[in-house]
Amino acid sequence: MEALILSRWQFAITTVYHFLFVPVTLGLSIFVALLETCYVRTKRPQWKAASRKLVKFFGTLFIINFSMGVVTGIVQEFHFGMNWSEYSRFMGDIFGAPLALEALTAFFLESTFLGIWIFGWDKLSEKAHCICIWIVAFASNLSAFWILVANSFMQHPVGYTLNNGRAEMTDFFSLVTNHYILGEYSHTLFSAIATAGFLVLAVSAWKVLHDEVSRAAFTQTLKAGAIYMLVGLFATMGSGHMHAQYLAQANPMKLSSVEALWETADPAPFAIVADIDEESHRNNMEITVPGAFSFMLYNTPTGAVKGINQLQQEYAATYGPGEYRPDVKGLFWSFRLMIGIGGLMILLGLITLYLTWKKRPLACPLLLKVLPWLLPLPYIANSVGWYIAEAGRQPWIVVGLQKTAEAVSPNLTGTDVWITMIGFTVLYLLLAIVAFWIAIRFVRKTRIAMEGRDA
Repeated sequence: MEALILSRWQFAITTVYHFLFVPVTLGLSIFVALLETCYVRTKRPQWKAASRKLVKFFGTLFIINFSMGVVTGIVQEFHFGMNWSEYSRFMGDIFGAPLALEALTAFFLESTFLGIWIFGWDKLSEKAHCICIWIVAFASNLSAFWILVANSFMQHPVGYTLNNGRAEMTDFFSLVTNHYILGEYSHTLFSAIATAGFLVLAVSAWKVLHDEVSRAAFTQTLKAGAIYMLVGLFATMGSGHMHAQYLAQANPMKLSSVEALWETADPAPFAIVADIDEESHRNNMEITVPGAFSFMLYNTPTGAVKGINQLQQEYAATYGPGEYRPDVKGLFWSFRLMIGIGGLMILLGLITLYLTWKKRPLACPLLLKVLPWLLPLPYIANSVGWYIAEAGRQPWIVVGLQKTAEAVSPNLTGTDVWITMIGFTVLYLLLAIVAFWIAIRFVRKTRIAMEGRDA
């Protein structure tokens, strides 16, 4: 197997591993900060003792997740020099700036104040300690912003010029205000909040059902987790809709591929199910809602939504002969899997919120049993969402400027990639198992009584 395909597989595997932990870091940091704010501000002595322990409890889960995110993220930067040196040569002037800023303004800030937060209990005032975790939450999400600044340029290049076969930055302000960032970052942030909320929901459900001593305390976080997750989910839907409208202008091929819209339509239908024949590029069987796709994209300037085949012809005329259609079937079903999981999570959140609002969390023990087993749902949704974002721009690594096939290191062999890919995959799997085991063991052993003492 050639180095290009293997390098894409290697980067995809390591990225998915890393992205399992990133959303939880972003969302859970905010949740822990909110929880500690409640601890600082509460005037109820009984709840104050328990809430302090809940902050430490979810803070420990955050630290485990953060550690795995750091370990899996370090490898990503080596890929650019080892597997994708032509990309680094072409894009280094632009891609290097946000990555450097991510380290200087976000990661150092995040790691420093996380250390102060971990060791600052009883050494700092309550308010100063709470400020530390808010700084960690801010820095975590600032880190995501800088990474997505770089990624947004790859999706929609702005503020650059081509000089001697390299892309060079001409306008840093245009780079950080790229309209593509607005939709991509907001969607990432809100989906992270939803993911963290579901994690809190799943852990709290298990504690409510199996730990009678901790039941009262975790009933509170069960309700809080449901609210936090629902806020994130509804905001994710709104940001995703906004981003889809922008894609109609910035990257219509990705948008039409997600919908498997092969021919230009006005108004365009929304396909619920489609059996796609990749050889003839036609839909043999489909279930559609007439005009629904155009309705969702009501601000499309022309009114019509361009089909994949028309866009293929336009791109071939602009960039030269070649295949400019991405993996349509993969994008189509990934999008629907993501939407389906989101709908199921909303249903589970609403049921949980109703039960906790009525102060009857044990009224539906089946729900409490099922929630921990459904914890993979948001992780799957995040992974397929990231696949849509990255696979949707293929065959480009930088849309309109550099194709993926042109970015791979010229002296790389398939054997080189096989060895490192197998090594990283096995190592990451072992690390994930160890982290999961530590987290499970911690959840099972930790007890939090409302009286403010461990049982």
